[in-house]
Amino acid sequence: MLQGDSASQLGTLVKQRGGIVTHNLHIINAVGAMVSREQLDGILQSPLVSRHIDDLSLTPDEEPPEQCNVGGALELEISPAALRWQLYNKGVDSIRLSRLSLALPEQMGELQDVYYNGEALTYSSRASADGSIELTLTAAAQELPPGASALLALRFVNDAGDEVAIKQRDIGITAQFVEGCNTELIPGYESYGSDTYYPAVAGAAALHQLGITGRGITVAVLDSGLWEHPSLSHDTRGRYRVKGRYDAIADRAGQEVFDESGHGTHMTSVLAHSSPVLQEGQQNGSFMGIAPDADIVAVKAFNRSGQGDFLDIVRGIQWIVDHREALDIRVLNLSFAARPRWPYWLDPINQAVMRAWQAGITVVAAAGNEGPESMTIGSPGNLPYIITVGATTDSWTPDDRNDDYIPDFSSRGPTPSAHIKPDVLAPGGHIAGITRPGSTLTQEHPDYLLSNGEFVMTGTSQASALVSGIAALLLQLEPDLSPDDIKCKLTSSAEPAINRDGRLAYSPFQQGYGSVNASRAVTLGKLGCGNSGLDLALDIDNQQHYEGPAIVSEGGSATLPGLDEMYSGEASEKGMSDNRRWGVKAHIERTNAAPIKVSPIDWQTLYQEERDAIQRLAEPASNGK
Repeated sequence: MLQGDSASQLGTLVKQRGGIVTHNLHIINAVGAMVSREQLDGILQSPLVSRHIDDLSLTPDEEPPEQCNVGGALELEISPAALRWQLYNKGVDSIRLSRLSLALPEQMGELQDVYYNGEALTYSSRASADGSIELTLTAAAQELPPGASALLALRFVNDAGDEVAIKQRDIGITAQFVEGCNTELIPGYESYGSDTYYPAVAGAAALHQLGITGRGITVAVLDSGLWEHPSLSHDTRGRYRVKGRYDAIADRAGQEVFDESGHGTHMTSVLAHSSPVLQEGQQNGSFMGIAPDADIVAVKAFNRSGQGDFLDIVRGIQWIVDHREALDIRVLNLSFAARPRWPYWLDPINQAVMRAWQAGITVVAAAGNEGPESMTIGSPGNLPYIITVGATTDSWTPDDRNDDYIPDFSSRGPTPSAHIKPDVLAPGGHIAGITRPGSTLTQEHPDYLLSNGEFVMTGTSQASALVSGIAALLLQLEPDLSPDDIKCKLTSSAEPAINRDGRLAYSPFQQGYGSVNASRAVTLGKLGCGNSGLDLALDIDNQQHYEGPAIVSEGGSATLPGLDEMYSGEASEKGMSDNRRWGVKAHIERTNAAPIKVSPIDWQTLYQEERDAIQRLAEPASNGK
């Protein structure tokens, strides 16, 4: 990449030296070029070049394939007298089943037979102290070759007949293999095909029922492309809503952006899946995606393995900015994170993203999946201006927030320039959505496929797409909101995790302002706090760059002024907690104990402010106005 004052002049310079211009990146005054070392040496003698980077290819750290890696299907098939569970060998060696651990409800009855790919297994059994049953095979099961699957079937004798009503979360199964790997059955949701659950958890379902669905707002998804499934290509009324397509790898617009990976389709599904949510077979007025009526612009910059080139990513962002007015693009979702290689203002992707934000596009990016260590926020999430999203998980209980927590994978701040990131958290654990059959994701993770054809993924990518959908909902209600306004509404209404003693359950480097909620952003979100103290124009012009408030020691540990008083530093529980509550309301109204000591944060005043704001909003309706 060559950078200077004029992309056009740099392109001419490359051609004069016999090189090939591959990317015209006027958005950052740069070009991508293929040149020899001799040609480059000549080019760099020109005063037109202010900066060059020899190699902008992304070469991710390759993890060695796991010798023993087995996955169990997310769904257990349950019938009155049998359980069936598909197992997948995702490793590079053959594996042999050796033991099973079973935790079964009494109404399941007495275990009669165990089959593995149709073969009856012989075993010895014993009861464990926790009430589970341990089955040890007297002879190891048949080998399961790499890439193959096997059906584990358990048959029972009971008197329940067809009346047995057992849920997957009532059953525990762990399969252990001779080679040392194992897999456990997940608790699962009540129903996968009729609800995705995260719109309700994130407060979007309540807005759907009021007609707030993102209609009239265009969101660009820069990812691996789009499979135009009817629930993605059409909105809730059946209207075709893919307004634009651009392949940044091939530099081609208007044609299909074939999604080999499946990642981009899944992100679009989280954001805009238009199928209705069903309760007991009836539509309840909400939808599977966060903004089911948003218009979509699909931009492909990642290949079948999920890898993207810096130059292609910048070219994709440039195309979005260039077509912002023609396609009325208001939101850009960037569900990827790369290891930062430069200060935020020198990163080519960040330079393009800053211009997108300046052009009036609200940019939402993933924090990354490199946690739990600090300073693991990826690029472009390390850019202080945009909305960077970390992940929470609901522990498979969408109706109970007391077991929601930040999983280890969610990247933590601060950024190398000491900014607090992520800005907010959103649901990112086991998120169901549409992806292309036969895509790389489905081939590599067949155990993540559901019986209805949808696919379950976990990560801050999903959390980012969810927040992009919330941004579209806010813009439908208030089309004049700026990107800074959207950021302020989301951060000011987010719900932090608070311990019983009034201190934060997670540091700001872990949770930012807290967990987002679409309904709270509409009712309680404020204006005027987005990127205060930062001047984007000066940053873009290289007149001023900004350091954040974090204090990073030589050893790499990070803190903030007063953090020791606000945050104990102790790790919060993974799963159910009697100590942690999400949001000021839940903290103040908790019934399990009074605060242990006076909190350094005046939660009571914040609680009263929220109550007063809600009451003011309710008054016109109560007066019939």
